[in-house]
Amino acid sequence: MIGLRTATAALVLPATLALAPAAHAQAALTAGPDSARVSTPAVPDSSRRTEKLFGLRMTRPAKAGLLSALLPGTGQIYNRRYWKLPLVYGAIGGTIYGEIHYQRLYKEYKTAYEGFLSRPRVLPSGPNKDIIPDSAVAYRGVVAYRTPRDQYYFYIGVAYALNILDAVVDAHLRDFDISDDLSLHWEPTLLRMPTALPTPGVMLTLNLNSRRAARPTTTL
Repeated sequence: MIGLRTATAALVLPATLALAPAAHAQAALTAGPDSARVSTPAVPDSSRRTEKLFGLRMTRPAKAGLLSALLPGTGQIYNRRYWKLPLVYGAIGGTIYGEIHYQRLYKEYKTAYEGFLSRPRVLPSGPNKDIIPDSAVAYRGVVAYRTPRDQYYFYIGVAYALNILDAVVDAHLRDFDISDDLSLHWEPTLLRMPTALPTPGVMLTLNLNSRRAARPTTTL
């Protein structure tokens, strides 16, 4: 065990000595004359409230989300994503249709089941009356259609929430540039320090652009 620790120390010591110049260069990168520290002032929330709805000032994402909450699809129209309208109305309309379909079947079988148990006995009168001969079949129909009916309530809520979420996220992403200007470049350089010889290093240039306002170039 002592020999293993000695060998480990012998391996760690040269690695530490080899990394020391790199650490020194990193410190020089942040404190040397060639380093640049760019501070981007925080944008107040009030300056982002450039839109109005019902006399209230709000941000674009807030307006898009509120429009979609009031009437599904209007947030996508506000974001000019017209191709998403069939998806929005297809999702919400499809789930509502499913809910209506299973609710109708559930109600028919429930009415038939209650009719079989009543006195005097009332025979089924719905569209499926010919396949409901007794109370046992009616009860199985009630159990079978109650579960999907309840599930479609949940599906409607999910489709409605996704409609709002899509409008909000799309409004957020609309402000950002995803062109080739959004990039990270690197190149070798020499770090010149007053108390030491020039040290090899790497210069990183990160370009962050937004269509809302030009952002400075950050050089590390």
